[in-house]
Amino acid sequence: MSSEDTEQTSQRGRKVPEVPVGRDEDAVGRFVERFASELAEAGMQRMAARVFAALLVSESGAMTSAELASALRISPAAVSGAVRYLAQVDMVGREREPGSRRDRYVLHNELWYETFTNRDRVLTRWEQVMADGVASAGGPGTAAGARMAETAEFFAFLHGELSQLMARWRAHRTTLDLPPL
Repeated sequence: MSSEDTEQTSQRGRKVPEVPVGRDEDAVGRFVERFASELAEAGMQRMAARVFAALLVSESGAMTSAELASALRISPAAVSGAVRYLAQVDMVGREREPGSRRDRYVLHNELWYETFTNRDRVLTRWEQVMADGVASAGGPGTAAGARMAETAEFFAFLHGELSQLMARWRAHRTTLDLPPL
């Protein structure tokens, strides 16, 4: 077996072992299902949560549709629907495998930062919709208008805090003794 058979390419083009020494595949499978369950409980589609967890725990951070289907024992159609959702919410990207017609689904670098930054944009849109809706509910002097105005202010508050929090995270990340992604 050549090194090509036992290694994958990471997101940054480095060769990484397919299965690291000491990796317990049964434990990895249990982690995937446990984390996927937590994500589904929080509102993510169940199959998308499983695909995301499988990508997260893969050494390269990238897998083909066939690899995902095999690892999760699901149909290619289920993979397709899951990655479509994950791409829509900017949690994964799609890359063409070099020299192939197959796509690889790749976790974004700084995944959580990107995910929360995207949520920041959603908060801004929700804030604007709520603020615009206050008048349609009869103005801030009505119970509905007051609720909507408070909700708009809440989204504005979260937007400001999230921006500051993300800046603090970037600074904190530089102090951690972690390998680069």
